[in-house]
Amino acid sequence: MSNPTANFFEDVGRRGHERLLEEASGTIRFDLERDHEVDRWFLVIKRGDVRVSREESRADCVICGSRATFDRIVSGRSHIYAAWVRNELRAEGDVRLARLIQRLMPGPPGAHHPREFARERRSPA
Repeated sequence: MSNPTANFFEDVGRRGHERLLEEASGTIRFDLERDHEVDRWFLVIKRGDVRVSREESRADCVICGSRATFDRIVSGRSHIYAAWVRNELRAEGDVRLARLIQRLMPGPPGAHHPREFARERRSPA
């Protein structure tokens, strides 16, 4: 069975450096509830260098919610900002880090990067 959340964190960990987080340093722990248990993911960010683990350490920011909600977000079927507004995700601690993590979230399936879309629109048909 596919696990979009695990796939997302494994992909982030493989990248190692995330240009969109070069201004950030800190730790984020994700506590995602599923079947009366909590899946934990731990991100260490140092000026764009990202390390992912399953540690249960203290973090500068803790993001809590259901894994089903997070699965929808990382598969592009929901937007993280909407989950904040609906209180499906909650952040404790340094919320600046929680806002920055939005940069890693995918867009909806089939979405194009705005620059690619603009290039396609300018190209002659």
